[in-house]
Amino acid sequence: MRKIAALAVALLLPFVSATAGEARPYELPRTEVVPIEDSNTGRQYELYIKLPDGYSENTDVKYPVIYTGDAVWHMDMLSGATEYLMSDVILVGISWQKNPETRVAHASRFRDYSLLKSTNPDNPRGEADGHLSFIRNDVIKFVESSYRADPAERVYFGYSLGVQLGAYILLTKPDTFKHYILGSPAFGAESLNYIDELEASTASRQNHLDANVFVSLGELETSAMGTVNELVSVLQRRSQAGLRLTGLEIIENSDHGTAFPETVIRSIKWLAALRSKN
Repeated sequence: MRKIAALAVALLLPFVSATAGEARPYELPRTEVVPIEDSNTGRQYELYIKLPDGYSENTDVKYPVIYTGDAVWHMDMLSGATEYLMSDVILVGISWQKNPETRVAHASRFRDYSLLKSTNPDNPRGEADGHLSFIRNDVIKFVESSYRADPAERVYFGYSLGVQLGAYILLTKPDTFKHYILGSPAFGAESLNYIDELEASTASRQNHLDANVFVSLGELETSAMGTVNELVSVLQRRSQAGLRLTGLEIIENSDHGTAFPETVIRSIKWLAALRSKN
C-alpha cells in the first residue's frame, strides 16, 4: 500500500511542478494596448494607456493625461511614481513605430523626435514636425474621444532625445500641452541653434503662452551642462508671454542614465503640486 501511495505521489510531482513553474507576461494593472496609425504616413504605432484606480466608478470625473514617447522605457517608472504621488491621472505611452524599415526596435525615435534633417535616406532624421502632427491629429484626438481626459490638463514627458520634440512642440504649438517635463535634454550645437532661431521666429506670433515647464539634468552630465543652460535661457525669453519655467533642476550624483528615475519622481511631485494649487 505504501509503495502504491509513493508511486502516486511520484507521478503527480511533474504536474505540480509544471503548474507552479508556468510563466506568463506581466501586464501593468488597468493598462490597455491600442493600435494606432499615423493618418499622414500610414506608419503603425501602439498606445499603452493606463487608467487610474476608480476610473470606471467615477464616471463624472475628467482626468489629466501624461503623454510620453519611448513608452517601453518610460511607462513602468511613470506608473509607479504616479501611483504614489499623483494617482488621479491617465498615462499614455506612445510606442516606437511597429512596422519599421529596420530591425532595430527603437530606430524610429531618432527620426520622430529629432529636429535636423539627414541627407542619408537609409538613416532618416528630423521629422519632429510630422510626429507632432501625428500626436495632435491622431493620438490626442483618439484619447480625448475614447476616455474621460481633461483637454486643459495635458502633460508632455520627454527624456533625452524626447526633449528635442518637446521643445519643438513648446515653441511651435504650445497649446498642445499645458505642462512640459524635459529631462536630461540631448542637444548638439546645431539642434540648439535651430531651437534658438525657432524661438526668435515664432515669438511675435505667440503673445500668450500658458505653459509650465520643468527641466532637469544630472549633475554628472557635465558635457551637456552648457547646451542645457542655453536651452533654459532660450525658454526664459518666453516668460513675458506667460511661460513659467522652474529653472534647471540638478539631479545630484547622477549621469544621463541614473538621472532618469529621480527625474520622474521630482517631476511628478512638481506636477502634483501644480495640481493642488488649482
